[in-house]
Amino acid sequence: MTNPTPSPEQLVADLVDLLTVEPSETGRFTGKAKADGIGRMFGGQVIAQALQAAQATVTDGKQAHSLHAYFLRGGEEGPVTDLAVEADFDGRSFANRRVVASQTGKDGETRPILNLTASFQRPEDGLSHDDYTMPQVTPPEDLRSDMEVRREYVDQAGITGNARDFMLRPRAIEMRTSDKLHWMNSEPKPPHAHTWFKAAAALPDDPSLHRAVIAYASDFTLLGTSALPHGLSWMRGELVGASLDHAIWFHRPARADEWLLYATDSPWSGNGRGFNRGRIFSREGELVASVAQEGMIRRRKSTPDES
Repeated sequence: MTNPTPSPEQLVADLVDLLTVEPSETGRFTGKAKADGIGRMFGGQVIAQALQAAQATVTDGKQAHSLHAYFLRGGEEGPVTDLAVEADFDGRSFANRRVVASQTGKDGETRPILNLTASFQRPEDGLSHDDYTMPQVTPPEDLRSDMEVRREYVDQAGITGNARDFMLRPRAIEMRTSDKLHWMNSEPKPPHAHTWFKAAAALPDDPSLHRAVIAYASDFTLLGTSALPHGLSWMRGELVGASLDHAIWFHRPARADEWLLYATDSPWSGNGRGFNRGRIFSREGELVASVAQEGMIRRRKSTPDES
C-alpha cells in the first residue's frame, strides 16, 4: 500500500518545522533532519537553516540583508546539522554573524559542510532606485505546475527507481516554469530561465521565516541554468555537478507564500564550473532579492576511455 500524498498544508508545515532551528547551547543550534530523507541534503536546506540560526541571535530589530555561503562537503539528509554561530560585529546600524554548519558521519567524525556569513541592518530610509525591469512572462495561473510536467516527463522518458522517486518527491514549494529547464529537453538554448515559485500553502506572519523560505527556494533551478547552452542534464545522467557557493542580497520584504518570479541567467561556464545569477521579483514587479552562485558542472564520463 502506497503512502498518500501529503496535502500542501502538511508539506508547508513540515518545511516550517525543518527550518525552525533549536538552540542547543549558547551560540549553537540544531538543524533538523528532513523526515524520511535519504541521500544528499538539498543545498537550500542548509543555507536556510544557517540563516535561521544567525537570525535567532540578532534580537534588536536588525534584519538580514545579505548572506554569502560556501558549500564545503555534501550534507546528508539523515543526520541533524550542528549550527555554530559567532557574533563577529554588533553596531548601531549593522551586525554580522558567521555560521559553521557541521554533520557527524557514520564514522563518528564531525565535519563542516557549509560556512555562511550574514549581514544585518536596522531598517532605514535612503536613496532608492531600481534599474531592473521585471521580465514579461506568462503569468503563473496560465502555466502547468512543474510537478505535473515532471510526472509526464518520467512516464515519457521511462525513468524508474531512485531517479523517479527524486523527480516526483512532493515539494513544499510550488513552481511553474514559463520556458524549459535543463531536464525538459536536450536542445541547446540560451542560458535564461523564468520560474514562478511560492510556498504551497500559507506561511506564518514571520518576516525572518519568509526570508529563510526565499533562501531555501533560491537554490532551485539556479545551477541548471548553466547547463542550458549545452543541452545536457543531471536528470538524464549526462552531467555531474554540485553547488560551490551561494550569495543572496535581500532588497525588500516579501511574502514567500505569494507568487515570486525567479529570473535566472548564466553569463559564463568553463574550467568545470558554471556561474549563475538570479533576480527575484514580486508579482507587482518589484525586485525583492538578487542571487549569485557558482557550481561545479562536468560532463559525466561513461567509459574509462573518456577519462
